[in-house]
Amino acid sequence: MPDHDLDPMLDAVRDFIRKEVIPREAEIDEKDEVPAVLREAAKRMGLFGFTIPEEYGGLGLGIVDQCRLLIEVGYTTPALRSMFSTNVGIAGQVIMDGGTEEQKAGWLPRLASGEAVASFALTEPDAGSDPSDLRTSAVRDGDEWILNGAKRYITNAPIADVFMVFARTDPDAKSSRGISTFIVPAGTPGLTVGPRDHKMGQFGAWTADVYLDDVRVPADAVVGGEAGVDTGFLTAMRCLSNGRLLLAAACVGMSERLIDESVRFASERKQGGRAIASHQLVQAMIADSVTETMAARSLVLESARAYADGSDRRTGPAAAKYFCSEVVGRVADRAVQVHGGAGYMRSVAVERFYRDARLFRIYEGTSQIQQLIIARQTIGAAAG
Repeated sequence: MPDHDLDPMLDAVRDFIRKEVIPREAEIDEKDEVPAVLREAAKRMGLFGFTIPEEYGGLGLGIVDQCRLLIEVGYTTPALRSMFSTNVGIAGQVIMDGGTEEQKAGWLPRLASGEAVASFALTEPDAGSDPSDLRTSAVRDGDEWILNGAKRYITNAPIADVFMVFARTDPDAKSSRGISTFIVPAGTPGLTVGPRDHKMGQFGAWTADVYLDDVRVPADAVVGGEAGVDTGFLTAMRCLSNGRLLLAAACVGMSERLIDESVRFASERKQGGRAIASHQLVQAMIADSVTETMAARSLVLESARAYADGSDRRTGPAAAKYFCSEVVGRVADRAVQVHGGAGYMRSVAVERFYRDARLFRIYEGTSQIQQLIIARQTIGAAAG
């Protein structure tokens, strides 16, 4: 879908967020659940499949338009994005990037419509941003593979219909080699999901542990078929690069919301008979947030353009995710400061976003992992 066709959808999403989602943010945070009516509305708008090609029922947006859309979605609670993020992001990308035609035809239309929810099962108790210690095993047994292991902090696991499970198929391979990706439907014997995690923030976005005990899947469950054996790490890295751009865009959206909340409060809150917005130190905090957010938006869109033309699919996404996730943390901190004591109260939006923002610097590769990627891509072999 070309850029100029996206504007009506952006307008519709913006309207949906402000009229339908924002009024229910406190409810989502309190109940730790996104109301079904919002989920169904998101399905109708195509949000569960905006990255998926049109031939499979999605909107087929290019990466630049995907980022523009996620900036709008990021303006509200991260729970909204989390509903469909794995379908359009890292889990759906696994099938789009490496799947066979049969796998694409079998799963992508269901993901695009929201009929099925996918999870990306890579992280383990001892293997997170660096998969070199991945322990989940996959052993060939005739026409089947037997999977054993445990996954941790898996987004949407409690409601997932299918899991993209990363497992070691070659136990003798070192580091990131010898890893494959398996499509494992929920309900497969031996696959169980633990209780929902109790997190600092991002309530309504569910995560949980996933356990695999002698889970048997057919040989064609390997993403890419036989040709996909031992290529799982490369698939994961490509999908994470795409996902990091989308996450960075969501951070920009949250930063913009935090600025709006700060300006509104500073304009209304009076001290000494005048609005605190007239105080220069308050103005300085807002100015810093605006400047950093403008830089973050530009970095996301420029990195997306480089990703689209193939000139940079490593450094740009890492830099965007690193910078934007750090920016939104600083913007959230300033927003609480502008609100003063009110910013520490649970009934105030900036307090909730302050908790929500902290996770952005951790998942899909910590800030430190992004620094390593950027440095190694820039320095080259001398980086070690």
